Amino acid sequence: MTELSGQLPTPDGLQGVRLRFGARLEAVEPDPGAPTDRLLLPGFIDTHVHGGGGGDTMDGPEGVRTLARLHARHGTTTLLPTTMTAPWPEVLAALRGVEQVMQAGGVPGGADVPGAHLEGPFISPQRLGAQPPHTLDPTPERLAEVLALDVVRAVTLAPELPSALEAARAFVEAGVRVGLGHTAGRYEDAWEVLDAVQQWDGRSSATHTYNAMGGLQGREPGPLGAVLSHPAPFLELILDTFHLHPGAVRLALQAAPERVILISDAMRAAGLGDGDSELGGQPVTVRDQRATLPNGTLAGSVLTLDLALRHAASMGLPLHQVSRLLSAQPARSLGLTDRGRLEPGLRADVVVLNSALEVQQVYVGGQLVPPA
Repeated sequence: MTELSGQLPTPDGLQGVRLRFGARLEAVEPDPGAPTDRLLLPGFIDTHVHGGGGGDTMDGPEGVRTLARLHARHGTTTLLPTTMTAPWPEVLAALRGVEQVMQAGGVPGGADVPGAHLEGPFISPQRLGAQPPHTLDPTPERLAEVLALDVVRAVTLAPELPSALEAARAFVEAGVRVGLGHTAGRYEDAWEVLDAVQQWDGRSSATHTYNAMGGLQGREPGPLGAVLSHPAPFLELILDTFHLHPGAVRLALQAAPERVILISDAMRAAGLGDGDSELGGQPVTVRDQRATLPNGTLAGSVLTLDLALRHAASMGLPLHQVSRLLSAQPARSLGLTDRGRLEPGLRADVVVLNSALEVQQVYVGGQLVPPA
């Protein structure tokens, strides 16, 4: 049994608590004498992460293990390894790699992997962003192949694609969160899919909201207008100071305070510093934490969620709210009821921070993550 004392952020300020846990939290008790320079937060949940530490989801099982270990050291205790748009056999091979990691019992010393995020190839060729040009339509045959693996927990769809509505229905029936993104569609396309998913009792989201979905105009609000105004979707945000203006972040928080989730969208170069890397076979240069393709397009990020937390705090967001954006709300978006909060009976996924919001210790299912 492990015991930790520290400060738990709440709407009323910091509260001294003592945690007792094995694989699950046994008790969360008041502790007036808890250290004031130690913060205790539920582990972060990243629903959209391609790589880190030199590993990438598309590499197969070892790439997944590498990225899961890197992000765990930065406070992420649950993550969805995320695919790139690639030739169809490569996408299936990457999903099988995630499946192998799950069947082997997870990643020792790394974040828990409850499934994968299928970002591509069911996206618009007109809104690739940093995705390679291997887009496909979500045909019944391809959906059958993907769903037979039983590994996808989140998917990105461009709502204007042929059969997008039928694909959304198939994913909802399989318990998959349906995300709209990389889309050149209209407001009406996005709203139709969001409404249908809600009626089917499914979960929906906006893939890296604002990015790769066009702007919002008075006479043509586009898919961005739909995801900001519809009452259902969770809104992924990349809070790395490059992808989003602070005003766009505040707008999303005002539109959907209980449905915003912070993601890393990290690539294999995360944690490696400046230099040359790659994303989906494309050369990438990282300079001062900004990752770009040769044409200057942002190539995902090298963000880790502890840094996203510090960026959010620097915007003036209270810590209890930032913690929800990193833990409770992404857990709800995936239907994960056993994590995302520090409550007895839930998984002992715990992040210990100092007063500068730097990670000191991380526990995944009660197990201490070893340092680098």
